[in-house]
Amino acid sequence: MTAIETDQYTALRRLLDERWTCRQFRPEPVPRETLEQLLLAAQRTPSWCNTQPWRVEVTDGAGTERFRTALGEHLTAPDGGPDFPFPPGYAGVYQQRRRECGSQLYASVGIERGDRAAAFRQTMRNFDFFDAPHVAIVSTPAELGVYAAVDCGLYLNSFLLAAQSLGLGAAPQAALATYAPFVRRHFGIPDDHRVVAGISFGYPDPEHPVNNFRTTRADLTDTVHFHSA
Repeated sequence: MTAIETDQYTALRRLLDERWTCRQFRPEPVPRETLEQLLLAAQRTPSWCNTQPWRVEVTDGAGTERFRTALGEHLTAPDGGPDFPFPPGYAGVYQQRRRECGSQLYASVGIERGDRAAAFRQTMRNFDFFDAPHVAIVSTPAELGVYAAVDCGLYLNSFLLAAQSLGLGAAPQAALATYAPFVRRHFGIPDDHRVVAGISFGYPDPEHPVNNFRTTRADLTDTVHFHSA
């Protein structure tokens, strides 16, 4: 069968191939008009019965700095953990992929294998948002259950692709959901909402070595199973 190539497919595939997780940002803010373009595109995300179950907090200017400072001061406080349990561990191919990503990250910034102190410092960069000028926090009503969280995952992907299309960098971060009760209080998110994830975003710093590696993707044969008979 001949592969079908269209301009739209080519554009989408290019966005998917070129999107990457930015871990160092330039300080200048994104203009409000561009922020609105990004958010309008993400709002087109499909959802179960068109419920659009995401609530999004977006920081800008002093709002980002207040959040960065407050979160940094809160990191040592016990705070109930994430609303959605993190995986208890990884095994098999999932562990292999995770290790590959971690090895690439650490190599990019010169962290040697076994240097736990340096690895910890790099992990903590999540909580200063990699110096990003903006952060988005995505939450969803608890009563809508796991599929609302799935819809929010779709929203995150739309956000990331829209950011890429606008020349922005972005870092999806489950780490920011680690302190869900604090995040709810800080932004005035209703108590009946569950924090799904955060996204740090802005203009990427292309000169920083942490932004110069790219992760791989599994072959289709590793993840897709056709049933034709």
